[in-house]
Amino acid sequence: MIKTGHRDFLIALAAMTIVVLSSNILVQYPFQHLGLGDYLTWGAFTYPFAFLVTDLSNRRFGPKGARRVVYAGFVLAVALSIYLATPRIAIASGAAFLVAQLLDIHIFTRLRGHAWWMPPFVSSVISSGLDTAIFFSIAFYCGALPGLGLTITDVLSHAGIADECIALPWVNLAVADYMVKLALAAISIAPYGAILRLMRFEAKHHHRTA
Repeated sequence: MIKTGHRDFLIALAAMTIVVLSSNILVQYPFQHLGLGDYLTWGAFTYPFAFLVTDLSNRRFGPKGARRVVYAGFVLAVALSIYLATPRIAIASGAAFLVAQLLDIHIFTRLRGHAWWMPPFVSSVISSGLDTAIFFSIAFYCGALPGLGLTITDVLSHAGIADECIALPWVNLAVADYMVKLALAAISIAPYGAILRLMRFEAKHHHRTA
């Protein structure tokens, strides 16, 4: 029988991989509804749940265990994204994911002793802003890099990585994406609270039967 801790880690890892992988693919497709094609991609509605997975992992395993989920999810998701998405999307996603998720864990841990809803909400609001800035500036910026005179495509080509920049209005996308992340950070408090209660119930039941 699989131990509860090992089972929960595998669930967290699978959830993180699915969220990041699907988002890396969906971010390439504008949300062509309600006139929002220049402002949103489908990935905006899936990626914020990565922060929910990280926060629940932090609550379940502590910061060390949450980092393991982030590192493992990062490797698996980026490796699969290179195959299913584009190298630039995979690089942008990997850099943004790793930096933002580690920041999320740090902020969550610092706020752990506060009201149950505060650590996941505050950490998600701050870290998702950084995630958005890093991802969209790498993934869709087609101009020359300040101080280098080279585009990201040029830099990647020098590294032997074929790339063709997808010319999307990345600033508009980034702003709209962050607005969606803020909304989902608030909405995610409900499932976070429900799963947290379930985790506490299982912990009490396990303690009684141990």
